[in-house]
Amino acid sequence: MAVIVAVVSAAAALGAAAEDASAPPAFVHQALPGATLLGQGQMRFFGLRIYDARLWASPQFEAPDFGAHPLALELTYHRTFTGAAIAQRSIDEIERQGELTPAQAQRWQKALATVLPDVQPGDRLTGLYQPGQGMRLWRGQEALGAIDDAELARRFFGIWLSPRTSEPGLRSALLARKAGAGR
Repeated sequence: MAVIVAVVSAAAALGAAAEDASAPPAFVHQALPGATLLGQGQMRFFGLRIYDARLWASPQFEAPDFGAHPLALELTYHRTFTGAAIAQRSIDEIERQGELTPAQAQRWQKALATVLPDVQPGDRLTGLYQPGQGMRLWRGQEALGAIDDAELARRFFGIWLSPRTSEPGLRSALLARKAGAGR
């Protein structure tokens, strides 16, 4: 009997954990009441897992106009990276969406480097995009900082959500639960 109780309890705990996996972190829930998980996917490079990604947004979210909607994107890393390397790669990806002047690229890289931390496997970074305002960033439950540059924030989240992303498969996975995601 004790074994059955233990198995049922373990199954219930796994079910609760699975339900919690689709719930946004508390700070996202406060900033985006009613937000739901739109999709999730994994970034791989030469077969190596780089990070898992999850996207939350309100029911009004429209993929073709992602920059007009508040949203939260969570990345759970599987590799070690410096914040400086993440900032540089971010600028490289932002330039895929449209050219930057050298001065703008340098200014934006510096802004990103001030809030993007070094990461280790298991670290979870969550970015909250606020249209017309900027973005906020957390590691786990710890607030890391903000960037109050609306254009940088829109282009940063465009790394994953723009039709010009370098990872269209990941974009599709993040937008899986939203009609019109392919545009």
